[in-house]
Amino acid sequence: MARFFRRKKEAAPEPAEGAEAVEAPEQVEAVVEAEAEAEAPKSVEHAVERTRRTWFSRIGGMFRRGLDDELWDELEETLIAADTGVETTVKVLEILRERVEDEGIRDPERAQEVLREELVSVLSVDYHLGKLWGPSAAHPEAPRTISGDGGPKPGIVLVVGVNGTGKTTGIAKMAHAYRQEGRKVILAAGDTFRAAAIDQLKQWGELVGADVIAHKEGSDPGAVVFDALNAAESRGADVVMIDTAGRLHTKANLMEELRKINRIIQRKDETAPHEVLLVLDATSGQNALHQAKYFTETVGVTGILLAKLDGTAKGGVIFAVCDQLRLPVRFVGTGEKAGDLASFEPKRFVDALFA
Repeated sequence: MARFFRRKKEAAPEPAEGAEAVEAPEQVEAVVEAEAEAEAPKSVEHAVERTRRTWFSRIGGMFRRGLDDELWDELEETLIAADTGVETTVKVLEILRERVEDEGIRDPERAQEVLREELVSVLSVDYHLGKLWGPSAAHPEAPRTISGDGGPKPGIVLVVGVNGTGKTTGIAKMAHAYRQEGRKVILAAGDTFRAAAIDQLKQWGELVGADVIAHKEGSDPGAVVFDALNAAESRGADVVMIDTAGRLHTKANLMEELRKINRIIQRKDETAPHEVLLVLDATSGQNALHQAKYFTETVGVTGILLAKLDGTAKGGVIFAVCDQLRLPVRFVGTGEKAGDLASFEPKRFVDALFA
């Protein structure tokens, strides 16, 4: 797994007063590290295998048959079938055909290389939205995959998404990455509608070595967030990750509650949340695009975590999200274990699709 953070490892934080906390013992952390050594985290290449095998592996053969009208029709059908989206597919192919004509390209391999270049361009969107995972001051042209180099402390990450996308698991994977690099992490169990959600986050907290601030089922999520931020301040935590209920994006009252959580965060730090991470289920297809639109309008999403990519043959939806919403993908879930999370690199992603 890519290492996101650089600091020397620190001891686990002490429990906070006045809030329920689950502390991960050192032996649990040792088990996690042993598991990581025993089985290497799954890669991006593994995660896109089904999409590559089902759709993108065909493209090379299409180009080898020549640059004719049949090629463009087949490419369009294949990209749309892979969930790249009609609008994005048409846009990419128009640019491709223009470049082939303007540059006088006759070599099918060069034409395929241009297609790959354009797909990388689609994924290389604005990296200036958030304050943790954007470009560094020293190298503004290069997106960074680490946090804390001159950034806010604690970094506050609000994690949102609809039911079943994998928010809690995604939070656990990011917390694991932080803890592997010695960061102090606090997880806020803001999904108070389901007792199972609170228990799940507690279990993950024990596994990856992060404290969990939780109230009882049915409690005010805003109160949980408030306590988590206070705990982070008193413990000197490096990052706070806030889980939220898997709310339907069509429910106005639930979206308003999300806005309320956002306001509570800003009372503590007017520059926060420093990242609003939307977890999208890669298996949901074009519906993921609609979800992204709603959440962006509500809480100003700064980045995407694409979960369950290894479980679909239609991973092309990532192109539509980046193209139409100009939202950067920050991380990709590559499997089910705590270490199965990769920082997103557009060129590597596209190369994996065509491997």
